[in-house]
Amino acid sequence: MRRRIAALMLLPLVLAACGEKKNALTPSAGSVQNVTVMLDWFPNADHVGLYQALAQGGFSRAGLDVHVQVPSDPSTPLQLLAAGKIDFAISYEPEVMLARDQDEPLVSVAAIVQQPLTSIVSIGSKHITAPAQLRGKRVGDAGIPYQHAYLMTILAHAGVPASSVKEINVGDNLVPAMLSGRVDATLGAYWNYEAIQLAQMGKRPNVIRMDQVGVPTYDELVLVVRASELTDHIDVVRRFVQALARGYESVRRNPGAAVANLVRANPSLDSKLQLASVKATLPAFFPSQAGQPWGYQDQTQWNLYGQWMLSNHLVSNPNAVVDASTNEVLAGQGV
Repeated sequence: MRRRIAALMLLPLVLAACGEKKNALTPSAGSVQNVTVMLDWFPNADHVGLYQALAQGGFSRAGLDVHVQVPSDPSTPLQLLAAGKIDFAISYEPEVMLARDQDEPLVSVAAIVQQPLTSIVSIGSKHITAPAQLRGKRVGDAGIPYQHAYLMTILAHAGVPASSVKEINVGDNLVPAMLSGRVDATLGAYWNYEAIQLAQMGKRPNVIRMDQVGVPTYDELVLVVRASELTDHIDVVRRFVQALARGYESVRRNPGAAVANLVRANPSLDSKLQLASVKATLPAFFPSQAGQPWGYQDQTQWNLYGQWMLSNHLVSNPNAVVDASTNEVLAGQGV
């Protein structure tokens, strides 16, 4: 993200029921549902499918009048969602579990970006291409507890003493901290965004991905609702999610046109950076296994990542992990 093991080896896998589902995605004539969705941060390439669905009328054809809000900081969306102020929030798998650990009844209903984007990034002149090379270095992050846990996990996995690495909280200034020489590398920059930005600046960035150096894989970006919505308004949730899925399918068919719509809605964005980011992220927008619908969440993966959070004392309640995600509203899923 830009932003606590109790033994859990026997944690049950809570698999969403699967089966062919006849989804009524077209509402009755004249029925329009107002829906508010809050982004995780500023609009960017990760949200391209949302803006594509808006531009192509995908939500309106599903009977939804969708309003997009941008948060003041990444902690806001889940807070407002839990308070009933918004209908959907885009957030991060670890943040969902942190919220549930505080007894917030929130559930992830779709994975938007199905791989970790958070990485250790450095500019080429630092020659940091593997965790072992962090020994004696300064590593910046945003001061988020689970990013600290990522770093400790990575160093332990590589046999590097934690005392040999200086961790510095640089807040949101990940790229400036690298360019100024304040830090040698950052943990928290995204391989599909800041690393591409540095490459376009000619800085030859090196990228070390979390899930390749000891951190369990997870879904970086997810769509979250209140659990009550899955009983009270599941038809609205299903229509929104599947219209969003069609938006991302459209991005896959024509990334350039989709980026044009993203930038048209958000003129301050650099179209060159957004296009490069979308193209780099395309595989992560979709499940790795054939036959799985857009948004699919691997329950085994969620449980393993939850075990890691428990073992690192980031969450303390095993119920934060159980039922944290569902595939019920995805195309062809549910009962």
